Amino acid sequence: MSEILRKLLVCLSFASPITSASANVIADWDAKAVAIIAPAVPAPLSQREAAIVNVAMFDAVNAIEQRYQPYLFKQGAAPGTSQEAAAAAAAAAVIIGLHPEAAGDIKTALGKYLAPIADGPAKVEGVKLGEAVAATILQARATDGATAPDAYRPKTRPGVWVPTPMAVASTWPNMRPFAVGSSSQFRPGPPPALDSKEWVADYNEIKTFGSKTSASRSPQQTETARFWLAVGPAAYHQVPRQLVLARKMDILDSARLMALYAVALTDSYIAVFDAKYHYELWRPITAIRNGNIEDNAATKREATWQPIDNTPMHPEYPCAHCINAGAAAGVIDAVLGSRTIPEVAMTSTTAPGVIHRFTNLDAFCEEVSNARVWAGFHYRFSTVVGTAMGRQIGDYVVQNVMQATAQRAVASGGR
Repeated sequence: MSEILRKLLVCLSFASPITSASANVIADWDAKAVAIIAPAVPAPLSQREAAIVNVAMFDAVNAIEQRYQPYLFKQGAAPGTSQEAAAAAAAAAVIIGLHPEAAGDIKTALGKYLAPIADGPAKVEGVKLGEAVAATILQARATDGATAPDAYRPKTRPGVWVPTPMAVASTWPNMRPFAVGSSSQFRPGPPPALDSKEWVADYNEIKTFGSKTSASRSPQQTETARFWLAVGPAAYHQVPRQLVLARKMDILDSARLMALYAVALTDSYIAVFDAKYHYELWRPITAIRNGNIEDNAATKREATWQPIDNTPMHPEYPCAHCINAGAAAGVIDAVLGSRTIPEVAMTSTTAPGVIHRFTNLDAFCEEVSNARVWAGFHYRFSTVVGTAMGRQIGDYVVQNVMQATAQRAVASGGR
């Protein structure tokens, strides 16, 4: 067994341990893609790659039925073309294009997946369509700026040492979004002033509850904080995969939900890094260890304060996890028409054996927000702003890309 295949099987056990995705080609290939992508590249890049996979699957399937506006691929498909073959071939071709080192294992997985489909024109045309769509999407995103050279300039004075790890995603404010107009379209106002009551309250909340050695944080709060140390599509894509199965969505509607979801989360990353590097607010570990330089008696210094785990290497404001959760909720609410959802059961690579269950999108967002405060990474105001940004982005994506065609809109009563 190759190392890549071993990783694929291990990651799939985390990706869908509660509900099998094998009943739905879109959910199944999203899980396969995430299992390859997530260990290979950091969270922002892995979310972008998951978006490329899901957009390709959507455009491939939609080219056959044409019930929605295409994301990019505008050609039609031969009548009777296999949706399953098109979706699987599109996903496989994207994964191979992004990770050629996985080509052998992905080709094997694709062959096994296509085997039950009857040989003939429908299957052949489906594979051709999927490969053509994948090539189109990959070419369109090849120069989007996601992997531009990092030129972030640390703030210092001549001769003064600063910590040297490279900043994460400092180039993403210049990345071309998938759906929103620009990286700054949803940029929020500035964080609270350091002499404000809100700053003092949130500083002291995270100082108390976010400390690695906090005696105020409950065991359940600690578990939640550690659960949400997981990042990217390996964490967040569990939700829509389970929903398409629970709602018994057809292949095209499954593909659309997954594509909208992946696009919104990717664009939310772009938006949050735009804001982070625009405001460059200090992280709690920096603020608390320097509490005495604020000239504010209400924000006392704690010289040895640490968060529950290593602080992410990018500025604090707003909360990235929260914008992801908000975008997820915004898409699901807009597509399904409700904040109450069939129960989803989530696992985490950073809290093995723990299962968190959700039936309400507000509760989902609230847990993510709390987790980032309890982990010692984000002030409360940052979680509120991040969640609100995410919801706006999720709703915007649904309203502006992959919309129903005129015939589909009339048939569904305009929904």
